[in-house]
Amino acid sequence: MKKYAIDFSHSTIGFSVKHMMISRIHGTFESYSGEIVSSNIEQMQDANISITITVASVSTKNHDRDVHLVSPDFFDADVYPKIVFTSTYIDNLDDKTFAIHGDLTIKNITRPIVFTTVYTGKGVNPWAQEVFGFQAKAQIDRRDFNLVYNTFLETGGVLISDEIDVIVDLELNPL
Repeated sequence: MKKYAIDFSHSTIGFSVKHMMISRIHGTFESYSGEIVSSNIEQMQDANISITITVASVSTKNHDRDVHLVSPDFFDADVYPKIVFTSTYIDNLDDKTFAIHGDLTIKNITRPIVFTTVYTGKGVNPWAQEVFGFQAKAQIDRRDFNLVYNTFLETGGVLISDEIDVIVDLELNPL
């Protein structure tokens, strides 16, 4: 088994949520760590993946919203400072597409999740190091993790949708 490091300057853990039923708000987590091991990263079949996200690093490019997201109304980062994903098994859907099954823990609530993951290719960076790219997507219902804050709109509907799209772009380097 070979270990892989995340190239943080070329990777993103992001999300989007529908706002007022008409547009989407996008955000990222700026601080996270990961442990990825596999005998063949391009095949992913035997990969073990663990990602830990620092909740307080959330960024939606709006300071007041970010402060609200880490408050007890949402993530309650003082009590639950980490989000953790741990893979449980991986299905090969085709040559470059995988279903990565795992457990996602937010606010000490763990739920199963499946990331549809595309192997986007490999290359050699300017320092002669191999790099591998992946994009993973999933959707969660925030209520499953006790992220229930919301406001009803006078015009009908809600301020924040319950469905959160999670998009992870990773560039990995073998160690």
